[in-house]
Amino acid sequence: MNENIESIKKDGIAKVGVEKIKTMIEGFDDISHGGMPVGRTTLVSGTSGTGKTLFAIQFLYNGITYFDEPGVFVTFEESPQDIIKNAYSFGWNLQQLVDEGKLFILDASPDPEGQDIVGNFDLSALIERIQYAIRKYKARRVSIDSVTAVFQQYDAASVVRREIFRLVARLKQVGATTIMTTERVEEYGPVARFGVEEFVSDNVVIVRNALEGERRRRTIEILKLRGTTHMKGEYPFTITNDGVNIFPLGAMRLTQRSSNVRVSSGDEILDKMCGGGFFKDSIILATGATGTGKTLLVSKFLENGCINNEPAMLFAYEESRAQLFRNASSWGIDFEELEKKGLLRILCSYPESAGLEDHLQIIKSEIADFKPSRIAIDSLSALARGVSNNAFRQFVIGVTGFAKQEEITGFFTNTTDQFMGSNSITDSHISTITDTILMLQYVEIRGEMSRAINVFKMRGSWHDKGIREYTITAQGPDIKDSFRSYEGIISGSPTRITVNEKSELSRIIQGVQEKTTDE
Repeated sequence: MNENIESIKKDGIAKVGVEKIKTMIEGFDDISHGGMPVGRTTLVSGTSGTGKTLFAIQFLYNGITYFDEPGVFVTFEESPQDIIKNAYSFGWNLQQLVDEGKLFILDASPDPEGQDIVGNFDLSALIERIQYAIRKYKARRVSIDSVTAVFQQYDAASVVRREIFRLVARLKQVGATTIMTTERVEEYGPVARFGVEEFVSDNVVIVRNALEGERRRRTIEILKLRGTTHMKGEYPFTITNDGVNIFPLGAMRLTQRSSNVRVSSGDEILDKMCGGGFFKDSIILATGATGTGKTLLVSKFLENGCINNEPAMLFAYEESRAQLFRNASSWGIDFEELEKKGLLRILCSYPESAGLEDHLQIIKSEIADFKPSRIAIDSLSALARGVSNNAFRQFVIGVTGFAKQEEITGFFTNTTDQFMGSNSITDSHISTITDTILMLQYVEIRGEMSRAINVFKMRGSWHDKGIREYTITAQGPDIKDSFRSYEGIISGSPTRITVNEKSELSRIIQGVQEKTTDE
């Protein structure tokens, strides 16, 4: 039994129900519950520029690299030279694999002189050529790019359906696990151009590159895997130097360990307000209007980590390095010196410079390289501009899930639109994902603007319920006593409490405390 399991691992096949062959494409084996069904054809459909060809090439390259499974790539749209040249940008030396006899590129691309090679032979001849190449190279994997180009000569849908069925049946007969790419007209329209391809194929995968707001967003969806299970819905992905990278957010499990170890916020009074500091591996959110001191709290948090020899990272999306250094210096924090010591890494970029999936991939890659104990993002609201709520929530889940998995303490900021008064912290859909929420706001007291801070939420710990006044000094935040003589602070309409009211309030509080003690 153990020998069989080992052989399955070596072949890259998971024999549970329908056998599946691992693609080793980041995230795809998670959402497909093990990979591509063995010996079957999978249709990968998408509009131009969605990454179909890349997916097909990566499927073959990974099969050769990880499992020593030869592959055949059939091209109808690009020459073999262009395919090999494009693959070099991902570090894939396809020419070497061709020379070693592990990869064969069957060229059926249009003739440069204008003669269409496809039109000069019928599909039977094409099938024979593919079958011959599979047997000669003992190929286990086949990619055909694209089936749309193959059938452009046919007009009737019934003919297309019949011919695709012939092709799929022959590939299944020789036992090849195949990917066929096809084009779509719309991101959320018919699955494929001819409208019949999906009914003939055993499996269908849809890749999209939709415009949401002001940014493009790539997603992948498994429409069907005949005879086996898979995860439903769209999952974001990006294209990196390593190829297609899918974020299987739905596959994440809430199995992270919860630590009872405390880490300091960098401010002694704030630590006391939080019952002794933040929990290690927790996610903290500081939310408030611009100028309330969110970046200051983040800076003190990062400095404290560096002082305790805990490497820290800051991902900044609203200020440049020069601004961050200047501001930190005004609070007595030398970010430049901490970077020189290798204890701090700061990365600044415009939110619009990339899609959320790309930002998520950059964050994960940088964390994997630097291995920090603490990270901060300033701010999440900058990244939320111009994207859908669902895309933003998926991004936050991806970041927080990865941070918890790596046992990292995360401190994020969120800028609210309302300058004064109560703010909804649930509109951003991130309040339920965070463990601790610090609410910062402006209040008008005695004709002057003051700042207020309170620990709105802290999971698993007692915390101070008071709303405290604080100022920003050259040493950082100076948190003072609660606004005990006022009520309505959070609503933005503070009113002074009279002595009698204060006495009555104290009497009520004392009665509640005595009742709690008795219980």
